[in-house]
Parts: sequence; C-alpha cells; structure tokens
Amino acid sequence: MNPADFLLILPEMFVFAMACVVLVADSFLSDRRRAVSYLLSLAALIGAAAFTAAGFIDGYGDGNNAARAVGFNGMFVADLMSDTLKLGLYATTAAVFVYSRQHLTRRGLFKGEFYVLGLFATLGMMVLVSAHSMLTVYLGLELMSLSLYAMVAFDRDNALSSEAAMKYFVLGGFASGVLLYGMSIVYGVTGALDLRVIADHLAARQSFNAPLLLGMVFIIAALAFKSAAAPFHAWAPDVYHGAPTAVAAFIGSAAKLAAFGFVMRLLIESMAAMQSSWRDILMILSVLSLAIGNIVAIAQTNIKRMLAYSAIAHAGFILLGLVTAHPSGYAAAMFYVITYALTATAAFGVVIALGRHGFEADNIDDFKGLNARNSWRALLMLLVMFSMAGVPPMVGFHAKLLVLQSLVNQGMHWLAVTAVLFSVIGAFYYLRVVKAMYFDAPQERDATDDKTIAAIDMRAVLGANALLILALGLFPDPLIEVCLRAIQ
Repeated sequence: MNPADFLLILPEMFVFAMACVVLVADSFLSDRRRAVSYLLSLAALIGAAAFTAAGFIDGYGDGNNAARAVGFNGMFVADLMSDTLKLGLYATTAAVFVYSRQHLTRRGLFKGEFYVLGLFATLGMMVLVSAHSMLTVYLGLELMSLSLYAMVAFDRDNALSSEAAMKYFVLGGFASGVLLYGMSIVYGVTGALDLRVIADHLAARQSFNAPLLLGMVFIIAALAFKSAAAPFHAWAPDVYHGAPTAVAAFIGSAAKLAAFGFVMRLLIESMAAMQSSWRDILMILSVLSLAIGNIVAIAQTNIKRMLAYSAIAHAGFILLGLVTAHPSGYAAAMFYVITYALTATAAFGVVIALGRHGFEADNIDDFKGLNARNSWRALLMLLVMFSMAGVPPMVGFHAKLLVLQSLVNQGMHWLAVTAVLFSVIGAFYYLRVVKAMYFDAPQERDATDDKTIAAIDMRAVLGANALLILALGLFPDPLIEVCLRAIQ
C-alpha cells in the first residue's frame, strides 16, 4: 500500500470522520441545540467538495494533470467521472439536508441520527462511484443501502414508513444476493476482482461461455433494481410513498447518481467486451421502463408515487444512453442523470415547503390553486415540471435531446422514435400538475395554510435549485463539456 493512496480518499476520510463527529456530538446536544448536528453535516459536505474539487481541477497521479489514478492495489479509482458524480452528490445531499430541517422539526423527527445516516449513505455512494474492484463495489453498495433502509424507517411510529422500509429491505437484500451470485460467477470464470483485469480478460477471450453470460445477467438484474428500472421497479412507488418526504428526496436524487456510477463501473467499464450481449438486455429494460413509468404515472393521485413512476421512466432514458455503447451516449446519460438529480431534488423541495405540522402536501389535489396562494412556489414547481417533461428552455429538454441524438447517430432510429412517443405521453401527468396549480380553484383550507413560511435557508436553496434548472437549460454547454471529458 502506497501512503500516497490516502490522498485519493481524502474526501471519503473527511466524510467518515465528520459522520463520527456528528454521531458523538449529537449525544451531548439538547433538542434546542440540535441544529449543531445539521450545521456540522453541511460542513462535512462542503469540506468533501473542497477536497474533491482539488482533484477535479489539478488531476491525480504524477502531478502532470493526470486524469485518472488507481490506488490501494486496484481497489479504488479517482478520475474525472467519479469527481463529477461526487460533486453532484454533495450538492444534492446538501440541498436535501437543508430541505429536511424544517420538515423533520415539524414532525418531531429532527434528530442527529438522520444526518449521521445521510452522511454514511453519502460515503457509501462515494465509494461506489470510485470502486475499481468488485469487492469495493459491494462494500460501497451495502453501506449506502443499509443506511437508506434505516432512513426509510426513520419515522418508526408511522406504519406506512415501517412497511416501506420492510419492503425495501427484503427486496434490496434479494438484489444484493443476486449481485453477489453474479460476481462470484464472473470471479470463477476470470479469477479476478479488479475491474480492469476483468475487462482485459474478457477482451482476450475469443468466445463467451454460458456461465459468464449467466453471471452478467445476474449483475444486470441487480443494477436494474438499484436503478429502479422495470421490471425491477416494484419497490420504488411504495418506498417513495411511505418514506418521509425528505428521505424520498434523498433516494430520488443522490441515489440516482450513485446508481449511474454503479452501472458505469460494473457493466460499461469491466464488461465492455460483452456489449453485444448486455446492450440488448438494456434495450429491453429501457423500453419497459419508459412504457411502465410513463403510462402508470398517469393514474397516480399521490405526487410522491407519481414522481416514483417518473423516476422509472427517466431511468429508461438514462439506459438508452448506455444502449448506444458509445462515449457520446455515455456522456449524454451522465448529463441526464446529473440534471435529473437536481430536478428531482427541487420537486421534493417544493412538496416539503408546502407541508406543515400534521399535513403532507403529497397529493396532486393539494397543488390546486397554488398560484393564487403562493405564486413563487407555483413558479418553482412549474420550472420543475417543465424540465421533467422536456419542455425548452429547461435543462430537461437538452438532456432528452442529447440522448436522442446519440441514438440517431448510432442508427437506432426506432428507439429514438419510441422514446419521443413515451415522452409525449409522460408530458400529460407533468402538465396536469401545472394545470392544477394555475387553472384549478384552491381547495378549502385553514387560514394558516397560505401563511406557512419556510425557513430562510430552505427558501434560498430551493430558489437556487429551481433557477439552476433554468440556467443550465439556457447555458448547458459547460456541463455537457464536463460530462464529455469525464467519459473520455
């Protein structure tokens, strides 16, 4: 082990240390001083972002702006892709932490354990996107998953949350077992855990035997579960609905970035030589996700369940970028997942902002007449819904356009047409929310409903979050260039 390897994991070490500090410090804090845990958690993310940005700007390795460095005997990799995804993780997690403070306080759930679990889940995501070995992939995945299981059940007096956590735990454990079985088969065939060694071994083979193909299928099944791609999507609507809204926001944003890194490392990077086999499977998964996500979302009246099926549909679009098996398609998928994470965070942020003590604004009917009650929040939700629907000039339009262009450039015209058709179908349920906000009469409410004021930090971050969707839509080129460099 080279002592210089520890420089590669400075962000991970800092987040781990800060999570332990928050855990210990919170045990000495009274309820009135619980905000200290919140501030320490934000400081952990800011510090990790500073360490990651240093590598992102200066590079790694020999000091000559090397774009990639592998350490710990091939267990860990630091490169532009991992840095970009980590910076996205910090931003979305910080936004979720800000949104969650007032939400948890109103429900008597403002405890340091929430932020400790969130930091450990973020640490697992960081390890996952920088994994260079099947062993590291599994360690990162389980650290993330176990933390998320506990976060879903955080409101332990709520039967719906407990039910969602049990479903998530059982199905997640099954998916982890499937992943381990697939990894064991690949290890048995190749004799290696290092992703680069596996890739070289597969590239040198003249043919692929049945056990290797079987192992790949098991791995793809686990990847599809973690990405909430159909037909492995059944957990998503129940978990989004049952989990506290702040936790659903975390799963619907930061976890998507980690899932993308998971797919890139384990499938694209290590099994590139088998793309003729896995791209057909991904093609089926993407079309199923587009169909089930967009069609079933139309029937939803709960906005959290609608956003869950929306996430399934967006997972199909991301998989379409991977189906191209070309760097431009991978970059388009990366741009898509980053912008979707920002958009989903803002969507849940508006839902949280509209809630109050004893009331969750999680039904579409709760948005009726929102423009008359609070025009600013209605505008923010309008930007979010337009972006998810792919309406220009929102960033969601450019995300969809890049994926469609990559499909057309690879001659997959029928897939591009299919994606467009399902996007048109999906626009219906997004525009239904806009119609409820601007054209429906407000429901009868208590006089205090319209006077609910969010904390100043939440208002600032939510406004910046939503306006960033518009800004990236007007000026998408810098982020597109970053994604292209990260993939290449």
